[in-house]
Amino acid sequence: MSQYRGGIDMLELLGLDTEAERVYRALLAYPDEGVSTLAQRLALPESDLRGCLDRLSALALIQPAAREGTGFRPLDAELAMELLLARQQAELAAHQQKVKASRAAAVQLIAECSTLRPSPGGLDEERLTGPAEIRDRLARLAADTQHEIMTFAPGGAHTAADLEASRGPNAALLDRGVTMRTVYLGSVRNHQPTLEHVDWLHQHGGQVRTAPTLPVRMIIADRREAVLPLHTSDANSGAVVLTGEGTIAALCALFENIWQNATPLGTMVERDMDGLTRQHREALRLLLQGLTDEGIAKRLGVSPRTARRIAAELMEALQARSRFQAGAHAVQNGWLPLNRT
Repeated sequence: MSQYRGGIDMLELLGLDTEAERVYRALLAYPDEGVSTLAQRLALPESDLRGCLDRLSALALIQPAAREGTGFRPLDAELAMELLLARQQAELAAHQQKVKASRAAAVQLIAECSTLRPSPGGLDEERLTGPAEIRDRLARLAADTQHEIMTFAPGGAHTAADLEASRGPNAALLDRGVTMRTVYLGSVRNHQPTLEHVDWLHQHGGQVRTAPTLPVRMIIADRREAVLPLHTSDANSGAVVLTGEGTIAALCALFENIWQNATPLGTMVERDMDGLTRQHREALRLLLQGLTDEGIAKRLGVSPRTARRIAAELMEALQARSRFQAGAHAVQNGWLPLNRT
């Protein structure tokens, strides 16, 4: 446990301040000494020493000795270094994930604001009312598309009839060489008609991935027009066609961000080192945001019964009796980053 040249304390970079490191070194040399004796040895006020001990304990670098009042048991120096490095790596990974999430949230906000703002009657926005008008406009959009269609398809599995009806228009696009990329909710992996439809799309050149949740139903054509619902709770009641350059750029960025992190449908659902799928992770995040089982079910595109089962599995895995306790255990286990102000 040494220092970089130039006076930069390596352990301080890893989250251990100079004073706490000094106490840790003393504990390695004199593990049997109590607080008073250690304070005298280091010429520290007992209050300052106890503060250092609290920080070392929070970092899991020390534990009280087996018998109360007989000192502390410090973690071996080599293991302590590995622990600090692992914690720093975990925090870095969490920060990187926050950056990705912040970017996605920013462009999602632009998308939602674009659909909710009053129509100015300008040339960059067109309002559609009712399913028939939406259907006709989407047919014209598909006919005019030359290069690429990007789609978010939230709301869970579609009916077999709807999937069958979409094959004709999809085939026409793919036969013209149009690239089709679609992101479904991960819940469709358990819906056989959707899996059969995806297999058909793959055979014809379409690309499909899944994500635990999706921000909004959306279709983007040739990176020049985007169709979004006026009301996310009822996609058939109305829609808006957006063509503003800045808005389209933001929506394309949102799509690419989610596409890059989505899982190709047809591959095995991966579990992380904690045994969690991405759906589990997202359900945990929604659970700790205070969403009800019905709210979680809607976001994941599953039934309320399935949402309750997922929540019960998470609570059991975390050995938690309440959602508050589940949150605390999730942070302690490293399943979720600790929010810092």
